[in-house]
Amino acid sequence: MNRRDVMKTALLGTAVLPGLGAGAVPRAAEKRRGGRTFVLVHGAWHNALHWTRVTEALCSRGHQVVAIDLPGHGLNARFPASYLTGDTARLAEERSPQADIRLEDCAAAVVSVLEKLRGGPKPVLVGHSAGGTVITRAGELAPRLVGRLAYLSAFCPLRLQSASAYGALPEGRTVYGEKLFIGDPGRLGAVRINPRGDAAYLRTLREGFYHDVDEAGFLPFALTLTPDLPLSLWTSEVGATRERWGRIPRSYLRCTQDRAIPSELQDLMIREADAFTPGNAFTVDTLETSHSPFASQPEKLAALLAGLP
Repeated sequence: MNRRDVMKTALLGTAVLPGLGAGAVPRAAEKRRGGRTFVLVHGAWHNALHWTRVTEALCSRGHQVVAIDLPGHGLNARFPASYLTGDTARLAEERSPQADIRLEDCAAAVVSVLEKLRGGPKPVLVGHSAGGTVITRAGELAPRLVGRLAYLSAFCPLRLQSASAYGALPEGRTVYGEKLFIGDPGRLGAVRINPRGDAAYLRTLREGFYHDVDEAGFLPFALTLTPDLPLSLWTSEVGATRERWGRIPRSYLRCTQDRAIPSELQDLMIREADAFTPGNAFTVDTLETSHSPFASQPEKLAALLAGLP
C-alpha cells in the first residue's frame, strides 16, 4: 500500500463515565432519568481517555456516557518492541503485534457494549474519524440496539465501502500529516505513527490533527496515543445495507478546519449516504474546529451532541 494512500484520518478520542472508568457500563438501575445515553467510539490511535472533557460536559447535562477502548487501543493495546526501546529504524520494519485485529472484532466489541445497555432508551452511538467505520459496521450488525448514529468528522464509507478508498480520493488529499506514517502498512499490518517521536515530529502531528490546540494542551493528548492502527480498520469493507444500517437515524458533525478528513470529503460522504437512503438523510451540524474538537472545543461539541434529534 502506498504511504500516500494510507491515511489522513483523525486522531479520535473517547470519554469516561465518572466513577466507572473507561469502557464501563452502568447498571440499568443506576441510569439517570430524563437524560440520554451516549456510547463514544474513538478513532485511530486514540482511546477512551481522549473523550474525558466531552464526557464531563455531557454528564453535567444529565446524560450518561460510556466510552470504550477498541481492540488494539488504550488498555487493549499491544506495542511493537522497537517502539518501547526507541529503535526508530526497526520501528519501520517490525510487524505489528496487532495485525490480526479485524474491523469485525472492533464492531463486535461495540455491539457487546450496546447489548449491556439494553433495557433503557437506545443510545446515541458516536464515532470519530476512523471510528466511523466501526460504528457503521456495528449499526449494520445490530440496528435494533442503536437509537442514532453520530459521525464526528468521521468516515462513512458506503459507495466505496472502506475508509482507505475514500482517503485516496482527490477530496481526501491533504499536505498535512503524510510524513507522520512509518513503514509500509501492508508489511506492518498496521498504520503506524510514533507518538514518542522528537519535537519536530510532534509539531507535525499537532499541525495535522490538533492545530487549534496549543502545545501545552496538545501534549497530553498526543502522548497517550497508541502507535498502531490495525490495518483492517482502514481497508476492510463495512458492508452497510439500506435494510439494516440505512434504517437508523443519523447525524453528521462537520469540522470545517479539519486537515485530516477535509470538509470536501466529509460533504461527499454525507451526499453519498443521503443518496443511498433518501428517506433517511443525515442531520448536519458544523464545528469551526480542527479534526479534534474533543480537545479544542469539548463544551461546544457536547452541546451539539446533547441537542441531536
